[in-house]
Amino acid sequence: MITKETVAFLKRTPPFDRLDSGILDTIVKDMTLVFHPKGETIVSQSGPAAEHLNIIRSGAVKVFVRTNEEEEVLVDSRTSGEFFGLRSFLFSDLSQDTIVALEDTSCYQLGKETVLGLLKTNAAFSEFCLKTLMKRLMDMAYKEIRDRTLLYGGGDKLLFTNILGDLATRNVITASEDISIREATEIMASRNISCLVLLDALGLPSGMITDKDLRNKVVSKGRDSAGRVGDIMSVTLIKAEEQDRCFEALLKMMRYNIHHLLVVGKGELTGILTSHDLMILQGTSPLSVAREIESQDTIDGLAPAAAKINRIITILIREGATASNITRIISEVNDRLLKKVLEITESRMGRPPASYCWIIFGSEGRKEQTFKTDQDNAIIYEDLPEGSDEATRYFSEFSERMKDSLARCGFPPCSANYMASNPQWRQPLGVWKKYFSNWIQKPTPESILQSLIFFDFRPVHGDLLLAEKLRAFLGHAVRDNKLFHAHMAAVMLNNRPPLGFFGGITGEKKGIHQGRFNIKLNGLGPIIDAARLSALEQKVYHTSTLDRLTEVKDRCRDLGPLSNDLQQAFEFLMSLRIRHQYQQLQAGGEPDNFIDPQRLGTLERTMLKESFKLVARMQEMLKQKYGPLMVM
Repeated sequence: MITKETVAFLKRTPPFDRLDSGILDTIVKDMTLVFHPKGETIVSQSGPAAEHLNIIRSGAVKVFVRTNEEEEVLVDSRTSGEFFGLRSFLFSDLSQDTIVALEDTSCYQLGKETVLGLLKTNAAFSEFCLKTLMKRLMDMAYKEIRDRTLLYGGGDKLLFTNILGDLATRNVITASEDISIREATEIMASRNISCLVLLDALGLPSGMITDKDLRNKVVSKGRDSAGRVGDIMSVTLIKAEEQDRCFEALLKMMRYNIHHLLVVGKGELTGILTSHDLMILQGTSPLSVAREIESQDTIDGLAPAAAKINRIITILIREGATASNITRIISEVNDRLLKKVLEITESRMGRPPASYCWIIFGSEGRKEQTFKTDQDNAIIYEDLPEGSDEATRYFSEFSERMKDSLARCGFPPCSANYMASNPQWRQPLGVWKKYFSNWIQKPTPESILQSLIFFDFRPVHGDLLLAEKLRAFLGHAVRDNKLFHAHMAAVMLNNRPPLGFFGGITGEKKGIHQGRFNIKLNGLGPIIDAARLSALEQKVYHTSTLDRLTEVKDRCRDLGPLSNDLQQAFEFLMSLRIRHQYQQLQAGGEPDNFIDPQRLGTLERTMLKESFKLVARMQEMLKQKYGPLMVM
């Protein structure tokens, strides 16, 4: 296909923009234009190597590899102006990955021999191609290294990748060097700190006093506590820049035999680092925290390990983990913690009088939990003869102990009381079946709310068969109930994506969140709800949103074609939410879901708009599907 349009396209597309017009006129004679419909597999892993360089004219493709466990691992995505196939015919007789059209895609194909000729004869063309290829290979290699270290050890590696500014305690407690020893001691005791930085008359750090100084210079010497604290302070202040790596701080501490290091930025004191901080850093890989949890046999022993879970999220973010990988890892660690708390509680109370299953729901049930949220749990126990009160008494005390223990581990009680400590949510299997049946048969607003919460339940401990029986009952009861589906769909349409009339992102009109939008309610929520509804329709037992979207891809005629796009939108929105909450915690605030679109980059705002447009399209599709049955 030889046209002026083809030459014009190549002239603005690297690396062909490096070729003169005569060469372009020649190579287009070897080009053909091919079309790939959305979903078509263009190249198959372990299939024949490519015979052409494919330059994407319009559309997009994804590049992935399939593991031995048949899991798809995304390598890259390519869009208009990018190419694929070069690595395949340069280095291999077989294709190393699979390439699938994400949407209707057209490609210019340039023959292998022509490309090899250009690589040999045109330096600029060759340099661009090889640099691009090497960058992709390096990115893949680093990603593999990073992914391996996320779950296995990684503590020593973190010393070389983390900077002091990210680890140091920001709120440094200071005092004048002229106060008394007693006053300094009182400050340290009330603030629960082991080191107090002392300032001179100009407000500059002049020294510090530690617990060790108080023991060695005051208590053991019988010194008067009314004396000036500056007289006993350590005047040698070792400092480090906040951009220094943690291993450099470790070397300084070892060299000078100190346990506290001042961190400065632009000449000003910005934080303080202790040897304990470095020890914690080396012990915050997911695997080490999980091992620490497994080794405990008391709630008091579990609490410090639980406190490290948020730190894992921080480290995973810095290591470049995807949102879905972060939530999967955190869910695994949280599950281990929860199981351990249950085991400890059981050991204290003795064997339960009936088999039971502890279930969780909400974000925990969907394995989408990030920074710690409140407790969402319930108990299903086996059906017993009438008058069997022993189980009622046991699980009443058991659930109260669990509520208190989880609170001590950093999970506050649910403000809406959706917990096993509420008698309504610790019931025999038969009662749970009645709950579900009533909610489905009489879909009042309250019933729909209960369904949205509890239908994402997931078992974590005990007799898991009880949960599976309830799941099977739910699947049978709800599958063909169109009226219930319509009621669920109507509730989902209440939370629209924040798009203005002209396609811009809008925020709250007034109040404390004015100008910001709720990414959970108006972005993630509709996708979660749509995936849940489709899973119930198709009798899919997964609770994870991404897993549900994968399962309904080939089963559901309406949501299925949007499944891939919704998965990508969900991943992006979740990543945005996690990073937003991380930044709030870093600034000393409480994490929320309200994001200011003006603080996002141009690319993020563009992706956000596209994600919201997709959500709006999905909601319109549901509205058309259920039509007259829908109660708005």
